[in-house]
This record gives sequence, C-alpha cells and structure tokens, in this order.
Amino acid sequence: MSFSSAIYISSSFFFFEVRLELNSIAWDSILCLKDVSAESLELKLFNEIVSTKISNRRNNTKIKTKNHLVFVEHNSVYTLGKSGEINNLLINENDLKTKKIKFFKTNRGGDITYHGPGQLVCYPILDLDNFFTDIHKYLRCLEETVILTLKDFKISGERSENETGVWLNPNSADARKICALGVKASRWVTMHGLALNVNNDLSFFNHIIPCGIKNKSITSISVECNNNIEMELVKEKIINNFLKVFSAKQNNLI
Repeated sequence: MSFSSAIYISSSFFFFEVRLELNSIAWDSILCLKDVSAESLELKLFNEIVSTKISNRRNNTKIKTKNHLVFVEHNSVYTLGKSGEINNLLINENDLKTKKIKFFKTNRGGDITYHGPGQLVCYPILDLDNFFTDIHKYLRCLEETVILTLKDFKISGERSENETGVWLNPNSADARKICALGVKASRWVTMHGLALNVNNDLSFFNHIIPCGIKNKSITSISVECNNNIEMELVKEKIINNFLKVFSAKQNNLI
C-alpha cells in the first residue's frame, strides 16, 4: 500500500509532487508545471489508477496502484454536486459575471459550495483497495483528518448528525461549518474531497445556500483564531494528520 504523491496547486497552477508510501514518506521531486487545471490533473491521475486496476484484472498482473493527494487553491467558483438543487444558487448569471465567479456542475456528491483563494481544497485520489473498501468510513476518515487539524489550532471541530463535513457547535444556534466534503468513487478509486476554510473571504457564501443547509453559518480557521493563519501551515498539518488517520508516517527526506 502506498501514497504515490502529494501535489499542491495554487491559483496560478504551480505544484510540487511527493511520493508517499505506507509507513514511510519519500519526497520525490519538485515539478513546476504551467497551464494545468486542477480538474484535468485530478481526472488524469484518477484515470491512471483505474486503468492500472483494469489492466491488472484483464492480464492477471499485480502492478501496484498509486495514491495521490492534490492540494488546490481555486479561483472563485461555485460548484453544484450531482444531487444538488440549482435553487441553492441565489444569484443569476449576470451577477456571476459581474462578481467574476464561475459556476460548474460536477459529478461529486453533495450540493452547492464555494471555492476560492484562501480556502484549502484537498483531493485525495486513492485506490481504496489499498486501505478499506468502505465509502462511509472513508468520509469519516476525511472528517477526522480535519478535526485533528483544527485541534492543532485549538479549535474544537465536530461532526453533525446526518450532515457530512466538519462543524463548530453543530447542535447549537451558533452552529457554523468550517469544512465541506464531496467525493466520487469508481472501482474504489476516489476523487474530489474536502474544502477547508482557512483565510478566505466568507462573503462569497452569502450568494448560495451552502451544501443546501439553511440557517447555519460558515466560518474559517482565521476567523476562529482571530488571526490570519498561513495556508502553508494548515497544509502541513493536514498532510501530517492525513498520514496519521490513514496509518502512514514520515520517513527521510530525499
């Protein structure tokens, strides 16, 4: 079982790749690639894993499948999941153009959400045959990764019954969401993932009903800490906690 890479993409689409293995992590190489969209890269990595699995089955081979983490800061965009309601988008096409926000329908689960600068989006592209073949457990592991990360910043993140994601005070009148989840899986290979609000402009959420859930607010790590939290620090914490939750540990840097 191995993580093959972790990739970080900023809004200008520069990223680095690392190779990760279960119980070890080997930082492999730094790649500076231009004009690569997060969506096309995610789909490329996803298809490569699926193709390897299909080839193994057809040819009775045992080529190891790769596993990737892709970290993204998107430009401003609203995305609607396949089970979402378009009425949860509260502004029209002209307003989207004026505010320079894109809108896309996606093949992930869930409803509508916002992505933009200052929000850390993590796309684990994993072959769950290397871990466990249980989507519900996978979602809970992603939530646990975020809960542990928030704990590093002295923020008490929690799950909310029947509502995927990570919340603060979910059962109170002050309930607020800090991380949204939406995934897709085929042949036990995952794509899409989680979106953690770090230091992003939360006013963009005013134009949607986030995740289709009314009367609950949105927050970020920076708001809760009353301080501007650096993205690189959060990314480092997410990686470390992801490895803990998925039973891996860091080895020597190469």
